[in-house]
Amino acid sequence: MQIGGSKVELGAHWIHGILGNPLYELAVSNNLVDVTQNQKPHNVVATTEEGRRLPFSVLQEIYEAYFWFFKRCEEYFLCKYQPPDGVKSVGEHVELEINIYLQRYPPQQRYLRRLIFDYLLKRECCITGCGSMNEIDLLSIGSYTELPGGNIALPNGYSGVLAPILKNIPAENILKQHPIKTIHWQYGSKDEEGGYDSDCSESSVNTVKSAGGDEDPSLDTGQIKGISAVSLPASCHNSRRGSTENLLNKKGNPSVKIECDNGKTFYADHVVCTIPLGLLTSKKDLFNPPLPEKHQKSMEKLVFGVVNKIFLAYDKPFLNPDISEVIVLWNRINEKEVPMSERWYRKIYSFCRVSDTVLLAWICGEEAKYMESLKMNVVAETCTLILKKFLADPHIPKPKSCLFTSWGSQPYTGGSYTAIGSGGSQTDIENVAEPLYASKKRKVPVVTFAGEHCHPSFYSTGHGAFLTGRTAAQLCIRSVKELHQHGEVTYNLTDASVADLSTWLEEVSCGDKNLDDYRSKNSSSRPRRDDGQFVTPR
Repeated sequence: MQIGGSKVELGAHWIHGILGNPLYELAVSNNLVDVTQNQKPHNVVATTEEGRRLPFSVLQEIYEAYFWFFKRCEEYFLCKYQPPDGVKSVGEHVELEINIYLQRYPPQQRYLRRLIFDYLLKRECCITGCGSMNEIDLLSIGSYTELPGGNIALPNGYSGVLAPILKNIPAENILKQHPIKTIHWQYGSKDEEGGYDSDCSESSVNTVKSAGGDEDPSLDTGQIKGISAVSLPASCHNSRRGSTENLLNKKGNPSVKIECDNGKTFYADHVVCTIPLGLLTSKKDLFNPPLPEKHQKSMEKLVFGVVNKIFLAYDKPFLNPDISEVIVLWNRINEKEVPMSERWYRKIYSFCRVSDTVLLAWICGEEAKYMESLKMNVVAETCTLILKKFLADPHIPKPKSCLFTSWGSQPYTGGSYTAIGSGGSQTDIENVAEPLYASKKRKVPVVTFAGEHCHPSFYSTGHGAFLTGRTAAQLCIRSVKELHQHGEVTYNLTDASVADLSTWLEEVSCGDKNLDDYRSKNSSSRPRRDDGQFVTPR
């Protein structure tokens, strides 16, 4: 959307990586990114609450030390050796490293360097999607896989990626304002009154029906046979009209019944559920019967954090044009002794230039949730006071407009993106992504899951959501085909999604060398999400 004459992105901020990233390929092929544009230098200034500006050499020194601290955390997943006794989270391990590192400095120099480490940890929380790095599992942090190429921003917003995907789907086949109330995923296995009688015809035209029992032509995607996608707040799509395969169960009933908040009811053979993890965990009555215990226990081990953005728009520029970002180094306090109303803003770690007249700040965790309860003018005035304090300039103007996101309180998100919590593992993501079957024979899935929270290596990313969505649809199709050919088949959604990525990677070469050569020479060190250029998070 527009603020202060500039386009700003309220949602996902980056395409993470170039090599092997289907979203980047989609964006390039549709001219959504400028592949020839050179990156502008990103110059930062770091100041204390007293207005003291730190030398960049000190900032760079601490940044490099932190980089290796985090790298060692990732190595526990890659190398499988054990951390020190009692250290379970990333935050605990990094704190141990920081305390050892600071011992080499006198107290005054130690304190300033500690403030820089605090800034980096706050920044890492926004990147990871949590309130504290103590929430993040140490042994699993290295499971996140970074695709080479860095972070790519879309000039016209992330929603531009949807246009080439949606252009082949008739607008009337996409239902909006149909929030899902309940998914009855064992509907087809029960002999419910009002169910559909089968005429034994070889057709799935009647796969999706309205509550009145009539076909709803507005739901025909004309794209994929036997697949119905469910997401909040919208998207139910029926199977391909005129298909030659009958996907109704033996009783002639569709497999799944979907009730919406607006009173409408839909029936489907298969459902692809892309509901965010925040709602899967908070909306206990979303599935009837409830999700299997394995799904629920694994969800509890994942973190679905809140990360919000604050945009400040001004009438005219006031920052030095050479400065891209102002890093604010807050003095340390005992958070347990200070109420949230007096410390929420201390989670803001920098103000980054979006344009000459628009600044962007990031905030996460409980502090981000608290901010969502405040009025825009309160947030704008608070940010103005912060800038005046840290830049030691009482003439910093008030913004003419302020805008902040509220992903935690949004009814159809309940948060931002996923991380693996302390005590969790990739197995928990695989469990969450495991399809639901109407019977113990596990022949054909009735509900498959997709979204960033369903990919064991690309969680928290757009391409993770894309790959799992494609795989979930393919899983239903393959299962039905192989069931008809061989009688029974069981698929692992996670394995399939990784296989999909491998197909993408195998089709890409690195200059004059094959990707396999690239892998073999770089297998001991995979790139981090953080490229050292002080770029803001997602």
